[in-house]
Amino acid sequence: MTDDRAVYVISVAAELAGVHPQTLRIYERKGLLRPKRTPGNSRRYSARDIERLREIHELTQDRGINLAGVKLVMEMQVEVDALRAKLEELQRDLTSRRVPRPGAEIVPLHQVFFPPWEEDARA
Repeated sequence: MTDDRAVYVISVAAELAGVHPQTLRIYERKGLLRPKRTPGNSRRYSARDIERLREIHELTQDRGINLAGVKLVMEMQVEVDALRAKLEELQRDLTSRRVPRPGAEIVPLHQVFFPPWEEDARA
């Protein structure tokens, strides 16, 4: 579990992430990062924030994605995570409701519907 306690000041967070402190301010303005604030309005970063900063840095520097693209990628990651969680929930629900009955998958032939124009199929 990633630590959410906001304990790092901007200079330490920037050093841990391998970026300049001004870069963190830019990321915040672009909506890529939301550090916590102290009562005096100073930014405080958590280990989760540092992890996110590293991801942003990798996307921009190693993959050449601009900040608008990075924001879109991160929004899509959140959406994919939510969809995966929903899928797991539905799979658990389906598994818990499934009551196997012998022969339940077999459909007797007399119950199959044949349209009138397929008279030969009935024979």
